[in-house]
Amino acid sequence: MRSDEIKKGLERTPHRALLYATGVSENQINKRFIGIASSFTDLVPGHCTMREIERQIEKGIHTGGGQAFIFGVPAICDGIAMGHSGMNYSLPSRDLIADCVESVAIAHKLDGLVLLTNCDKITPGMIMAAVRLDIPCIVVTVGPMSDGKCQNNTLTMIRGTFEAIGKFSNGEIDEKLLKRMEITSCPTAGACQGLYTANTMACLTEVMGMSLPYCATSAAVSAKTKRIAFDSGVIINELIEKDIKPSSIITRDSVRNAIITDLALGGSTNSILHLLAIANEAGIDITLKDFEELSFKVPQIIKLDPSALKTMADLDNAGGIPAVLKTLYGNIPEMKDTVGVSGIRLSEIANSDIWCDNEVIHTVNNPITTNPGLAVLHGNIAPDGAVVKISGVEKECFEFTGYAKTFDSEEEAMKAIMDDEIKAGDVVVIRYEGPKGGPGMREMLSPTSAIVGKGLGSKVALITDGRFSGGTRGLCIGHICPEAPSKGVIGIIKNGDEIYINITKREITLNVDQNEINNRLENFTPKPSKIKKGYLKRYSTVVSSADKGAITSI
Repeated sequence: MRSDEIKKGLERTPHRALLYATGVSENQINKRFIGIASSFTDLVPGHCTMREIERQIEKGIHTGGGQAFIFGVPAICDGIAMGHSGMNYSLPSRDLIADCVESVAIAHKLDGLVLLTNCDKITPGMIMAAVRLDIPCIVVTVGPMSDGKCQNNTLTMIRGTFEAIGKFSNGEIDEKLLKRMEITSCPTAGACQGLYTANTMACLTEVMGMSLPYCATSAAVSAKTKRIAFDSGVIINELIEKDIKPSSIITRDSVRNAIITDLALGGSTNSILHLLAIANEAGIDITLKDFEELSFKVPQIIKLDPSALKTMADLDNAGGIPAVLKTLYGNIPEMKDTVGVSGIRLSEIANSDIWCDNEVIHTVNNPITTNPGLAVLHGNIAPDGAVVKISGVEKECFEFTGYAKTFDSEEEAMKAIMDDEIKAGDVVVIRYEGPKGGPGMREMLSPTSAIVGKGLGSKVALITDGRFSGGTRGLCIGHICPEAPSKGVIGIIKNGDEIYINITKREITLNVDQNEINNRLENFTPKPSKIKKGYLKRYSTVVSSADKGAITSI
Protein backbone atom coordinates (compact mmCIF):
# COMPACT_ATOMS: atom_id res chain seq x y z
CA MET A 1 0.00 0.00 0.00
CA ARG A 2 1.14 3.58 -0.61
CA SER A 3 0.57 4.32 3.06
CA ASP A 4 3.23 1.76 4.01
CA GLU A 5 5.73 4.53 3.31
CA ILE A 6 4.60 6.32 6.49
CA LYS A 7 3.77 3.34 8.72
CA LYS A 8 6.08 0.39 8.00
CA GLY A 9 9.57 -0.23 9.37
CA LEU A 10 11.70 0.80 12.34
CA GLU A 11 12.44 4.25 10.91
CA ARG A 12 8.72 5.02 10.82
CA THR A 13 8.35 4.78 14.62
CA PRO A 14 7.85 8.59 14.92
CA HIS A 15 5.28 8.54 12.13
CA ARG A 16 3.27 5.78 13.80
CA ALA A 17 3.42 7.63 17.10
CA LEU A 18 1.88 10.69 15.46
CA LEU A 19 -0.78 8.57 13.78
CA TYR A 20 -1.68 6.98 17.13
CA ALA A 21 -2.03 10.52 18.48
CA THR A 22 -4.94 11.04 16.04
CA GLY A 23 -6.79 8.13 17.65
CA VAL A 24 -5.94 5.41 15.14
CA SER A 25 -5.86 2.02 16.85
CA GLU A 26 -3.12 -0.60 16.50
CA ASN A 27 -5.61 -2.77 14.65
CA GLN A 28 -6.48 -0.03 12.15
CA ILE A 29 -2.99 1.24 11.44
CA ASN A 30 -2.38 -1.60 8.98
CA LYS A 31 -5.61 -0.91 7.08
CA ARG A 32 -5.86 1.09 3.88
CA PHE A 33 -5.49 4.81 4.60
CA ILE A 34 -8.31 6.54 2.74
CA GLY A 35 -8.74 10.28 2.70
CA ILE A 36 -12.11 11.99 2.58
CA ALA A 37 -11.40 15.33 0.92
CA SER A 38 -14.36 17.24 2.29
CA SER A 39 -15.40 20.69 1.13
CA PHE A 40 -17.72 21.12 4.11
CA THR A 41 -18.40 24.71 5.13
CA ASP A 42 -21.21 26.53 6.87
CA LEU A 43 -20.84 29.31 4.28
CA VAL A 44 -22.10 27.40 1.24
CA PRO A 45 -25.65 25.95 1.02
CA GLY A 46 -24.45 23.21 -1.31
CA HIS A 47 -21.96 22.08 1.33
CA CYS A 48 -23.41 22.85 4.76
CA THR A 49 -24.87 19.33 5.26
CA MET A 50 -21.64 17.52 4.41
CA ARG A 51 -20.90 16.59 8.01
CA GLU A 52 -23.67 13.99 7.80
CA ILE A 53 -22.45 12.78 4.39
CA GLU A 54 -18.90 12.53 5.75
CA ARG A 55 -20.22 10.13 8.39
CA GLN A 56 -21.87 7.95 5.74
CA ILE A 57 -18.68 7.80 3.68
CA GLU A 58 -16.65 7.06 6.80
CA LYS A 59 -19.00 4.19 7.71
CA GLY A 60 -18.64 2.81 4.21
CA ILE A 61 -14.84 3.04 4.28
CA HIS A 62 -14.66 1.18 7.60
CA THR A 63 -17.22 -1.40 6.42
CA GLY A 64 -15.05 -2.03 3.38
CA GLY A 65 -11.94 -2.54 5.50
CA GLY A 66 -10.25 0.85 5.40
CA GLN A 67 -9.28 3.61 7.81
CA ALA A 68 -10.85 6.97 7.02
CA PHE A 69 -9.22 10.38 7.47
CA ILE A 70 -11.21 13.55 6.80
CA PHE A 71 -9.41 16.68 5.67
CA GLY A 72 -10.74 20.04 4.56
CA VAL A 73 -10.78 21.69 1.15
CA PRO A 74 -11.93 25.30 0.50
CA ALA A 75 -15.28 26.02 -1.09
CA ILE A 76 -16.71 29.23 -2.53
CA CYS A 77 -20.41 29.80 -3.24
CA ASP A 78 -20.63 31.55 -6.60
CA GLY A 79 -24.04 32.96 -5.75
CA ILE A 80 -22.75 34.66 -2.61
CA ALA A 81 -19.52 35.73 -4.35
CA MET A 82 -21.48 37.10 -7.34
CA GLY A 83 -21.45 40.75 -8.37
CA HIS A 84 -18.49 41.95 -6.27
CA SER A 85 -14.75 41.37 -5.86
CA GLY A 86 -15.38 37.95 -4.32
CA MET A 87 -16.17 36.52 -7.74
CA ASN A 88 -12.57 37.16 -8.81
CA TYR A 89 -11.62 34.26 -6.55
CA SER A 90 -14.15 31.73 -7.81
CA LEU A 91 -12.43 30.26 -10.87
CA PRO A 92 -8.93 30.56 -9.36
CA SER A 93 -10.19 28.51 -6.41
CA ARG A 94 -10.53 25.52 -8.77
CA ASP A 95 -6.76 25.28 -9.14
CA LEU A 96 -6.22 26.04 -5.46
CA ILE A 97 -8.48 23.10 -4.57
CA ALA A 98 -6.56 20.77 -6.88
CA ASP A 99 -3.30 21.89 -5.25
CA CYS A 100 -4.73 21.38 -1.73
CA VAL A 101 -5.90 17.82 -2.43
CA GLU A 102 -2.61 16.95 -4.13
CA SER A 103 -0.59 18.33 -1.22
CA VAL A 104 -2.43 16.43 1.52
CA ALA A 105 -2.67 13.15 -0.41
CA ILE A 106 1.03 13.01 -1.23
CA ALA A 107 2.29 14.37 2.10
CA HIS A 108 0.34 11.71 4.01
CA LYS A 109 0.75 8.94 1.41
CA LEU A 110 -2.94 8.14 1.21
CA ASP A 111 -3.92 4.93 -0.57
CA GLY A 112 -7.06 6.46 -2.07
CA LEU A 113 -9.53 9.31 -1.85
CA VAL A 114 -13.24 9.94 -1.63
CA LEU A 115 -13.79 13.43 -3.00
CA LEU A 116 -16.80 15.03 -1.32
CA THR A 117 -17.98 18.00 -3.35
CA ASN A 118 -21.00 19.75 -4.82
CA CYS A 119 -20.56 23.27 -6.15
CA ASP A 120 -19.18 24.97 -9.20
CA LYS A 121 -15.37 25.00 -9.01
CA ILE A 122 -14.97 22.43 -6.26
CA THR A 123 -16.01 19.44 -8.38
CA PRO A 124 -13.65 20.10 -11.32
CA GLY A 125 -10.87 21.06 -8.90
CA MET A 126 -11.27 17.72 -7.10
CA ILE A 127 -11.23 15.79 -10.39
CA MET A 128 -8.16 17.69 -11.58
CA ALA A 129 -6.42 16.54 -8.39
CA ALA A 130 -7.60 12.96 -8.93
CA VAL A 131 -6.13 12.68 -12.42
CA ARG A 132 -2.96 14.51 -11.36
CA LEU A 133 -2.40 12.12 -8.42
CA ASP A 134 -3.69 9.06 -10.32
CA ILE A 135 -4.42 7.09 -7.17
CA PRO A 136 -7.79 5.33 -6.68
CA CYS A 137 -10.51 7.96 -6.25
CA ILE A 138 -14.27 8.22 -6.24
CA VAL A 139 -16.36 11.39 -6.26
CA VAL A 140 -19.49 12.04 -4.20
CA THR A 141 -21.51 15.07 -5.29
CA VAL A 142 -24.05 15.93 -2.59
CA GLY A 143 -26.82 16.92 -5.02
CA PRO A 144 -29.34 19.68 -5.73
CA MET A 145 -31.50 21.59 -3.26
CA SER A 146 -35.27 21.27 -3.26
CA ASP A 147 -37.36 23.59 -5.42
CA GLY A 148 -38.64 26.76 -3.84
CA LYS A 149 -42.36 27.57 -3.60
CA CYS A 150 -43.97 30.97 -3.35
CA GLN A 151 -47.70 31.59 -3.78
CA ASN A 152 -47.98 28.19 -5.49
CA ASN A 153 -45.26 29.04 -8.01
CA THR A 154 -42.09 26.97 -8.30
CA LEU A 155 -38.99 29.07 -7.75
CA THR A 156 -35.29 28.55 -8.26
CA MET A 157 -32.42 30.65 -6.99
CA ILE A 158 -32.12 32.46 -10.34
CA ARG A 159 -35.79 33.15 -11.03
CA GLY A 160 -36.62 33.91 -7.42
CA THR A 161 -33.78 36.32 -6.72
CA PHE A 162 -31.47 37.54 -9.49
CA GLU A 163 -34.24 37.93 -12.09
CA ALA A 164 -36.65 39.18 -9.44
CA ILE A 165 -34.38 42.19 -8.88
CA GLY A 166 -35.00 43.32 -12.44
CA LYS A 167 -38.75 42.73 -12.09
CA PHE A 168 -38.85 44.74 -8.89
CA SER A 169 -36.91 47.66 -10.38
CA ASN A 170 -39.22 47.45 -13.39
CA GLY A 171 -42.33 47.73 -11.17
CA GLU A 172 -43.66 44.24 -11.99
CA ILE A 173 -43.53 43.01 -8.38
CA ASP A 174 -43.68 44.89 -5.09
CA GLU A 175 -41.25 44.82 -2.19
CA LYS A 176 -43.44 42.48 -0.15
CA LEU A 177 -43.46 39.80 -2.88
CA LEU A 178 -39.74 40.29 -3.52
CA LYS A 179 -39.08 39.56 0.16
CA ARG A 180 -41.27 36.44 0.06
CA MET A 181 -39.42 35.18 -3.00
CA GLU A 182 -36.08 35.91 -1.37
CA ILE A 183 -36.95 33.80 1.67
CA THR A 184 -38.56 30.88 -0.20
CA SER A 185 -36.32 30.49 -3.28
CA CYS A 186 -33.71 28.31 -1.56
CA PRO A 187 -35.63 26.17 0.97
CA THR A 188 -32.98 23.51 1.70
CA ALA A 189 -29.29 22.80 1.50
CA GLY A 190 -27.89 21.64 -1.84
CA ALA A 191 -26.66 22.93 -5.16
CA CYS A 192 -28.99 25.50 -6.73
CA GLN A 193 -31.92 23.79 -8.44
CA GLY A 194 -31.31 24.35 -12.14
CA LEU A 195 -28.79 23.06 -14.63
CA TYR A 196 -26.23 25.61 -13.51
CA THR A 197 -22.52 24.87 -13.25
CA ALA A 198 -22.65 22.81 -10.03
CA ASN A 199 -25.30 20.40 -11.29
CA THR A 200 -23.84 20.35 -14.81
CA MET A 201 -20.47 19.25 -13.44
CA ALA A 202 -22.13 16.67 -11.18
CA CYS A 203 -23.88 15.21 -14.24
CA LEU A 204 -20.68 15.14 -16.27
CA THR A 205 -18.77 13.57 -13.37
CA GLU A 206 -21.27 10.72 -13.39
CA VAL A 207 -21.04 10.42 -17.18
CA MET A 208 -17.23 10.21 -17.04
CA GLY A 209 -17.64 7.42 -14.49
CA MET A 210 -16.09 9.08 -11.44
CA SER A 211 -19.25 8.89 -9.33
CA LEU A 212 -21.90 6.21 -8.83
CA PRO A 213 -25.11 6.05 -10.92
CA TYR A 214 -27.80 8.55 -9.82
CA CYS A 215 -25.31 10.50 -7.70
CA ALA A 216 -25.65 13.70 -9.78
CA THR A 217 -29.40 14.18 -9.47
CA SER A 218 -30.18 12.73 -6.03
CA ALA A 219 -31.40 15.52 -3.75
CA ALA A 220 -28.94 16.77 -1.15
CA VAL A 221 -31.43 16.14 1.66
CA SER A 222 -32.46 12.65 0.50
CA ALA A 223 -31.77 9.24 1.98
CA LYS A 224 -30.68 8.17 -1.52
CA THR A 225 -27.69 10.52 -1.33
CA LYS A 226 -26.74 9.04 2.05
CA ARG A 227 -26.84 5.54 0.57
CA ILE A 228 -24.71 6.60 -2.38
CA ALA A 229 -22.20 8.14 0.03
CA PHE A 230 -22.02 4.93 2.07
CA ASP A 231 -21.64 2.77 -1.04
CA SER A 232 -18.89 5.07 -2.33
CA GLY A 233 -17.00 4.51 0.93
CA VAL A 234 -17.23 0.75 0.46
CA ILE A 235 -16.27 0.86 -3.22
CA ILE A 236 -13.12 2.97 -2.74
CA ASN A 237 -11.68 -0.05 -0.88
CA GLU A 238 -12.34 -2.22 -3.92
CA LEU A 239 -10.76 0.35 -6.22
CA ILE A 240 -7.63 0.40 -4.05
CA GLU A 241 -7.47 -3.39 -3.88
CA LYS A 242 -7.70 -3.64 -7.69
CA ASP A 243 -5.54 -0.49 -8.18
CA ILE A 244 -8.16 1.08 -10.45
CA LYS A 245 -6.99 4.63 -11.04
CA PRO A 246 -8.60 7.71 -12.58
CA SER A 247 -6.41 7.25 -15.67
CA SER A 248 -8.43 4.14 -16.52
CA ILE A 249 -11.73 5.98 -15.96
CA ILE A 250 -11.09 9.44 -17.38
CA THR A 251 -10.07 8.76 -20.96
CA ARG A 252 -10.52 10.56 -24.25
CA ASP A 253 -13.69 8.52 -24.84
CA SER A 254 -15.20 9.27 -21.42
CA VAL A 255 -14.44 13.00 -21.70
CA ARG A 256 -16.00 13.10 -25.16
CA ASN A 257 -19.01 11.24 -23.75
CA ALA A 258 -19.25 14.05 -21.19
CA ILE A 259 -19.11 16.66 -23.97
CA ILE A 260 -21.88 14.86 -25.87
CA THR A 261 -24.06 14.71 -22.74
CA ASP A 262 -23.31 18.36 -21.99
CA LEU A 263 -24.50 19.37 -25.46
CA ALA A 264 -27.62 17.22 -25.10
CA LEU A 265 -28.41 18.69 -21.68
CA GLY A 266 -27.71 22.33 -22.52
CA GLY A 267 -25.48 22.64 -19.49
CA SER A 268 -23.45 25.55 -18.20
CA THR A 269 -20.86 27.13 -20.50
CA ASN A 270 -18.41 26.84 -17.60
CA SER A 271 -18.31 23.10 -18.25
CA ILE A 272 -16.20 23.82 -21.33
CA LEU A 273 -13.51 25.47 -19.18
CA HIS A 274 -13.58 22.61 -16.71
CA LEU A 275 -13.56 19.70 -19.16
CA LEU A 276 -10.63 21.30 -20.98
CA ALA A 277 -8.77 21.70 -17.67
CA ILE A 278 -9.50 18.10 -16.60
CA ALA A 279 -8.36 16.79 -20.00
CA ASN A 280 -5.18 18.84 -19.72
CA GLU A 281 -4.39 17.39 -16.28
CA ALA A 282 -5.01 13.89 -17.62
CA GLY A 283 -2.81 14.46 -20.69
CA ILE A 284 -5.78 13.89 -23.00
CA ASP A 285 -5.95 15.71 -26.33
CA ILE A 286 -9.28 17.52 -26.01
CA THR A 287 -9.70 21.07 -27.37
CA LEU A 288 -12.46 23.47 -28.35
CA LYS A 289 -12.47 21.69 -31.71
CA ASP A 290 -14.03 18.64 -30.03
CA PHE A 291 -16.90 20.81 -28.80
CA GLU A 292 -17.26 22.38 -32.25
CA GLU A 293 -17.25 19.00 -34.04
CA LEU A 294 -19.75 17.36 -31.71
CA SER A 295 -22.05 20.39 -31.54
CA PHE A 296 -23.18 19.68 -35.11
CA LYS A 297 -24.02 16.06 -34.26
CA VAL A 298 -25.85 16.26 -30.93
CA PRO A 299 -29.41 17.60 -30.50
CA GLN A 300 -30.70 18.97 -27.24
CA ILE A 301 -32.97 16.41 -25.56
CA ILE A 302 -33.44 18.06 -22.15
CA LYS A 303 -34.27 21.62 -21.17
CA LEU A 304 -34.11 22.65 -17.53
CA ASP A 305 -34.01 25.88 -15.54
CA PRO A 306 -32.82 28.56 -16.30
CA SER A 307 -33.93 27.85 -19.89
CA ALA A 308 -37.21 26.19 -18.83
CA LEU A 309 -39.37 25.67 -15.74
CA LYS A 310 -38.26 22.07 -15.06
CA THR A 311 -35.50 21.57 -12.50
CA MET A 312 -33.00 18.93 -11.40
CA ALA A 313 -35.77 17.32 -9.33
CA ASP A 314 -37.65 16.67 -12.57
CA LEU A 315 -34.54 15.15 -14.18
CA ASP A 316 -34.06 12.87 -11.17
CA ASN A 317 -37.70 11.77 -11.30
CA ALA A 318 -37.34 11.16 -15.05
CA GLY A 319 -34.57 8.63 -14.53
CA GLY A 320 -31.49 10.74 -13.86
CA ILE A 321 -28.24 10.48 -15.77
CA PRO A 322 -28.57 6.69 -16.36
CA ALA A 323 -31.77 7.43 -18.34
CA VAL A 324 -29.94 10.13 -20.29
CA LEU A 325 -27.11 7.73 -21.13
CA LYS A 326 -29.61 5.03 -22.14
CA THR A 327 -31.21 7.57 -24.48
CA LEU A 328 -27.95 8.74 -26.07
CA TYR A 329 -25.88 5.56 -26.30
CA GLY A 330 -26.41 3.80 -29.62
CA ASN A 331 -28.20 6.82 -31.07
CA ILE A 332 -25.16 9.14 -31.11
CA PRO A 333 -22.44 7.12 -32.90
CA GLU A 334 -19.68 9.21 -31.34
CA MET A 335 -20.65 8.02 -27.84
CA LYS A 336 -18.34 5.18 -26.79
CA ASP A 337 -18.63 2.31 -24.34
CA THR A 338 -16.73 3.21 -21.17
CA VAL A 339 -16.64 1.96 -17.59
CA GLY A 340 -16.86 3.87 -14.31
CA VAL A 341 -15.88 3.39 -10.67
CA SER A 342 -19.04 1.32 -10.20
CA GLY A 343 -17.65 -1.30 -12.61
CA ILE A 344 -20.77 -0.90 -14.76
CA ARG A 345 -20.18 -0.27 -18.46
CA LEU A 346 -22.13 2.37 -20.34
CA SER A 347 -23.45 -0.32 -22.68
CA GLU A 348 -24.84 -2.19 -19.65
CA ILE A 349 -26.68 0.96 -18.54
CA ALA A 350 -28.07 1.40 -22.05
CA ASN A 351 -29.34 -2.18 -22.17
CA SER A 352 -30.80 -2.21 -18.66
CA ASP A 353 -34.43 -1.74 -17.68
CA ILE A 354 -34.22 1.92 -16.59
CA TRP A 355 -37.27 4.12 -16.20
CA CYS A 356 -37.09 7.08 -18.56
CA ASP A 357 -39.75 9.80 -18.78
CA ASN A 358 -39.70 11.03 -22.37
CA GLU A 359 -41.67 14.13 -21.39
CA VAL A 360 -38.50 15.33 -19.67
CA ILE A 361 -35.80 13.35 -21.48
CA HIS A 362 -36.75 13.46 -25.14
CA THR A 363 -35.53 10.85 -27.58
CA VAL A 364 -32.76 11.65 -30.04
CA ASN A 365 -35.31 11.24 -32.88
CA ASN A 366 -37.72 13.63 -31.17
CA PRO A 367 -35.43 16.24 -29.58
CA ILE A 368 -36.42 19.54 -28.06
CA THR A 369 -34.35 21.11 -30.82
CA THR A 370 -31.84 19.86 -33.37
CA ASN A 371 -29.43 22.49 -32.05
CA PRO A 372 -27.05 21.49 -29.27
CA GLY A 373 -27.28 23.11 -25.84
CA LEU A 374 -23.90 24.80 -26.26
CA ALA A 375 -21.89 26.12 -29.19
CA VAL A 376 -18.55 27.67 -30.04
CA LEU A 377 -18.55 30.87 -32.11
CA HIS A 378 -15.75 32.42 -34.17
CA GLY A 379 -15.20 35.71 -35.96
CA ASN A 380 -12.96 38.74 -35.89
CA ILE A 381 -14.07 39.51 -32.32
CA ALA A 382 -13.20 35.97 -31.21
CA PRO A 383 -10.63 34.41 -33.55
CA ASP A 384 -9.74 31.87 -30.84
CA GLY A 385 -13.36 31.17 -30.00
CA ALA A 386 -16.27 32.21 -27.79
CA VAL A 387 -19.07 30.18 -26.23
CA VAL A 388 -22.83 30.52 -26.01
CA LYS A 389 -25.53 28.54 -24.23
CA ILE A 390 -27.90 28.06 -27.17
CA SER A 391 -30.51 26.48 -24.92
CA GLY A 392 -30.93 29.83 -23.18
CA VAL A 393 -31.32 31.87 -26.38
CA GLU A 394 -34.72 32.64 -27.93
CA LYS A 395 -34.89 31.44 -31.54
CA GLU A 396 -35.75 34.93 -32.77
CA CYS A 397 -32.32 36.05 -31.51
CA PHE A 398 -30.28 33.47 -33.40
CA GLU A 399 -29.40 36.24 -35.84
CA PHE A 400 -28.84 39.59 -34.18
CA THR A 401 -27.35 42.90 -35.27
CA GLY A 402 -26.83 45.57 -32.63
CA TYR A 403 -24.69 48.48 -31.57
CA ALA A 404 -22.01 48.35 -28.92
CA LYS A 405 -22.16 49.92 -25.50
CA THR A 406 -18.79 49.24 -23.93
CA PHE A 407 -17.84 48.78 -20.27
CA ASP A 408 -14.51 47.95 -18.69
CA SER A 409 -16.00 46.11 -15.72
CA GLU A 410 -19.13 44.27 -14.63
CA GLU A 411 -19.95 47.03 -12.13
CA GLU A 412 -20.01 49.72 -14.85
CA ALA A 413 -22.33 47.59 -16.98
CA MET A 414 -24.62 46.75 -14.06
CA LYS A 415 -25.04 50.41 -13.17
CA ALA A 416 -25.99 51.25 -16.76
CA ILE A 417 -28.55 48.42 -16.85
CA MET A 418 -30.16 49.41 -13.56
CA ASP A 419 -30.21 53.09 -14.65
CA ASP A 420 -32.14 52.09 -17.82
CA GLU A 421 -29.31 53.18 -20.11
CA ILE A 422 -29.47 49.88 -22.02
CA LYS A 423 -32.11 49.78 -24.75
CA ALA A 424 -33.40 47.27 -27.29
CA GLY A 425 -30.84 46.74 -30.05
CA ASP A 426 -27.81 47.29 -27.82
CA VAL A 427 -24.87 44.91 -27.52
CA VAL A 428 -23.47 45.24 -24.02
CA VAL A 429 -19.69 44.68 -24.21
CA ILE A 430 -18.00 43.85 -20.89
CA ARG A 431 -14.22 43.48 -21.05
CA TYR A 432 -11.25 43.16 -18.70
CA GLU A 433 -13.11 40.32 -16.97
CA GLY A 434 -11.19 37.39 -18.48
CA PRO A 435 -8.77 35.02 -16.72
CA LYS A 436 -5.95 37.59 -16.76
CA GLY A 437 -8.00 40.77 -16.94
CA GLY A 438 -10.35 40.11 -14.03
CA PRO A 439 -8.25 38.48 -12.91
CA GLY A 440 -10.22 35.32 -12.31
CA MET A 441 -12.86 35.51 -15.07
CA ARG A 442 -15.91 36.58 -13.09
CA GLU A 443 -19.40 35.36 -13.94
CA MET A 444 -21.77 37.97 -15.33
CA LEU A 445 -24.94 36.62 -13.74
CA SER A 446 -26.02 39.92 -12.18
CA PRO A 447 -26.11 41.90 -15.47
CA THR A 448 -27.61 39.07 -17.51
CA SER A 449 -30.33 38.45 -14.92
CA ALA A 450 -31.08 42.17 -14.67
CA ILE A 451 -31.44 42.36 -18.46
CA VAL A 452 -33.92 39.46 -18.42
CA GLY A 453 -35.73 40.91 -15.41
CA LYS A 454 -36.19 44.21 -17.26
CA GLY A 455 -37.81 42.43 -20.19
CA LEU A 456 -34.85 42.85 -22.54
CA GLY A 457 -33.77 39.21 -22.69
CA SER A 458 -34.61 38.84 -26.38
CA LYS A 459 -33.80 42.43 -27.35
CA VAL A 460 -30.26 42.91 -26.06
CA ALA A 461 -27.05 40.92 -26.52
CA LEU A 462 -24.20 40.76 -24.03
CA ILE A 463 -20.66 39.73 -24.95
CA THR A 464 -17.68 39.44 -22.62
CA ASP A 465 -14.19 38.03 -22.19
CA GLY A 466 -15.51 36.95 -18.78
CA ARG A 467 -17.87 34.04 -18.31
CA PHE A 468 -21.45 33.30 -17.36
CA SER A 469 -23.16 31.43 -14.59
CA GLY A 470 -24.96 28.26 -15.56
CA GLY A 471 -28.01 30.24 -14.48
CA THR A 472 -27.60 32.72 -17.34
CA ARG A 473 -30.13 32.90 -20.15
CA GLY A 474 -30.52 35.26 -23.08
CA LEU A 475 -28.20 36.16 -25.97
CA CYS A 476 -25.03 36.06 -23.88
CA ILE A 477 -21.67 35.18 -25.40
CA GLY A 478 -18.67 34.67 -23.14
CA HIS A 479 -15.08 33.37 -23.08
CA ILE A 480 -14.19 35.72 -25.95
CA CYS A 481 -10.59 34.98 -26.89
CA PRO A 482 -8.18 36.67 -26.98
CA GLU A 483 -9.28 38.73 -23.98
CA ALA A 484 -8.71 42.48 -23.75
CA PRO A 485 -5.39 42.38 -21.79
CA SER A 486 -4.00 40.05 -24.48
CA LYS A 487 -4.75 42.74 -27.09
CA GLY A 488 -7.94 41.02 -28.18
CA VAL A 489 -10.32 42.81 -30.54
CA ILE A 490 -12.88 43.07 -27.73
CA GLY A 491 -10.55 45.66 -26.18
CA ILE A 492 -10.82 48.08 -29.13
CA ILE A 493 -14.59 48.01 -29.69
CA LYS A 494 -16.06 51.52 -29.47
CA ASN A 495 -19.53 52.71 -28.50
CA GLY A 496 -21.78 52.59 -31.55
CA ASP A 497 -19.81 49.93 -33.44
CA GLU A 498 -22.06 47.46 -35.22
CA ILE A 499 -21.82 43.84 -34.07
CA TYR A 500 -23.33 40.91 -35.95
CA ILE A 501 -24.13 37.58 -34.26
CA ASN A 502 -25.33 34.45 -36.06
CA ILE A 503 -25.83 31.45 -33.77
CA THR A 504 -26.71 29.07 -36.59
CA LYS A 505 -23.53 29.93 -38.50
CA ARG A 506 -21.53 30.11 -35.24
CA GLU A 507 -20.38 33.64 -36.08
CA ILE A 508 -19.64 36.81 -34.13
CA THR A 509 -18.32 39.77 -36.13
CA LEU A 510 -17.38 43.39 -35.53
CA ASN A 511 -18.69 45.17 -38.63
CA VAL A 512 -15.82 47.62 -38.82
CA ASP A 513 -13.38 47.93 -41.74
CA GLN A 514 -10.36 45.67 -41.24
CA ASN A 515 -7.93 48.54 -41.79
CA GLU A 516 -9.66 50.46 -38.99
CA ILE A 517 -9.47 47.39 -36.74
CA ASN A 518 -5.75 47.01 -37.48
CA ASN A 519 -5.16 50.70 -36.78
CA ARG A 520 -7.00 50.51 -33.46
CA LEU A 521 -5.02 47.42 -32.43
CA GLU A 522 -1.70 49.09 -33.30
CA ASN A 523 -2.55 52.01 -31.03
CA PHE A 524 -4.14 49.92 -28.27
CA THR A 525 -2.50 49.71 -24.85
CA PRO A 526 -4.48 47.38 -22.55
CA LYS A 527 -5.34 48.64 -19.08
CA PRO A 528 -3.02 47.42 -16.31
CA SER A 529 -4.21 44.74 -13.91
CA LYS A 530 -6.44 45.94 -11.09
CA ILE A 531 -4.77 43.51 -8.67
CA LYS A 532 -1.29 44.29 -7.38
CA LYS A 533 -0.65 41.59 -4.74
CA GLY A 534 -1.77 38.29 -3.25
CA TYR A 535 -3.08 35.06 -4.78
CA LEU A 536 -4.86 36.75 -7.69
CA LYS A 537 -1.68 38.56 -8.70
CA ARG A 538 0.18 35.24 -8.87
CA TYR A 539 -2.75 33.65 -10.66
CA SER A 540 -2.88 36.36 -13.34
CA THR A 541 0.77 35.78 -14.25
CA VAL A 542 0.39 32.05 -14.98
CA VAL A 543 -3.22 31.52 -16.10
CA SER A 544 -3.89 30.58 -19.72
CA SER A 545 -6.66 31.86 -21.97
CA ALA A 546 -10.23 30.55 -21.73
CA ASP A 547 -9.95 28.51 -24.92
CA LYS A 548 -7.26 26.47 -23.14
CA GLY A 549 -9.43 26.00 -20.04
CA ALA A 550 -7.94 28.86 -17.99
CA ILE A 551 -5.38 26.41 -16.65
CA THR A 552 -2.41 27.41 -14.52
CA SER A 553 0.04 24.70 -15.56
CA ILE A 554 3.47 26.11 -16.29
